[in-house]
Amino acid sequence: MASLYLVETLDGVAVGDSVTLDGAEGRHAVSVARVRTGETLRLSDGRGAVVTGAVLSTARDSLELEVDTVAFDAPQRPSLTLVQALAKGGRDEMAVQAATEIGVDRIVPWSAARSVSRWDGAKVEKGRARWAAIAHEASKQAIRSRVPAVDAPVTTAQLAGFPGDSRVVLVLDPVGAVRLSAWEPPSGDASGDSPVDEIVLVVGPEGGIDGSEFDRLVAAGAVRVRLGDTVLRTSTAGPAALAVLQTRLGRW
Repeated sequence: MASLYLVETLDGVAVGDSVTLDGAEGRHAVSVARVRTGETLRLSDGRGAVVTGAVLSTARDSLELEVDTVAFDAPQRPSLTLVQALAKGGRDEMAVQAATEIGVDRIVPWSAARSVSRWDGAKVEKGRARWAAIAHEASKQAIRSRVPAVDAPVTTAQLAGFPGDSRVVLVLDPVGAVRLSAWEPPSGDASGDSPVDEIVLVVGPEGGIDGSEFDRLVAAGAVRVRLGDTVLRTSTAGPAALAVLQTRLGRW
C-alpha cells in the first residue's frame, strides 16, 4: 500500500492535477523517507479526501505529485469517541496512539476526580496539541484518511451532558454487570440505519473512576460495561474496548 501523507486541503483537486506536498510532511517524505520521482504516494486532507499518484519531481523539502485517482472515505455511523481520563506516565498518550490506529473518530481528554495528571493554564492547549500530534502521526502509520479530532478537556459535569437520543455513552467498569462483548449496539429500521450517531466510550484514570462519577454518569443515561475478569491499565482499556466495538459493529 502506498505511503500516506497529510495535506491541508484537497478541495477541487481532480485527476490530472498536480499537488504539492511541502512543510513538515514534504520534508519528511523527501529527507527522511527518501521518496523519489516515480514513486506512488497517497495524500489525504485528514477529513476523508484521498488522492493517489506518482511523484513528478522533488525538491529539498517538497515534492509534486500528479493525481491519478480521487476518492472520498465517508464517515462511518455510528462514530466512535474515546473519552480518555488524564493519566500519569504517558499512559493517556499511549491510549491515544493505539485508539487512533484502531479507528476512533474523536478523542476527548477528561479531568477525572482521580486523575493524577492535571492540565491547568497553558498546559490545557499544550496537552491538547500534544494529543492531536500523536493522533496525526498514528493516522499516518495506520494509513487512515480521517484523523481523529481531539477536543478540549472536559469535566465530569460536562461529560454528564453527553448522553442523548442519538448518542450512547458506555463507561468501562471492571465490575460492571454487562460485558461489552455481549452489549447489543442499537439496531436500526428495515433499511439497517442505526438510530445512534455516536458511541462514546469513557475510560477512567489509573486510580479508577470515583463512585460519585459513576453515579452521576449513570443517572445521566450512561451504561456501565466491563471487558472481562481482569483489570486493564488505562493505556490498554480504551483500545481493547474499541477493538471489541469495531467487531460488534461488524467493521472488523
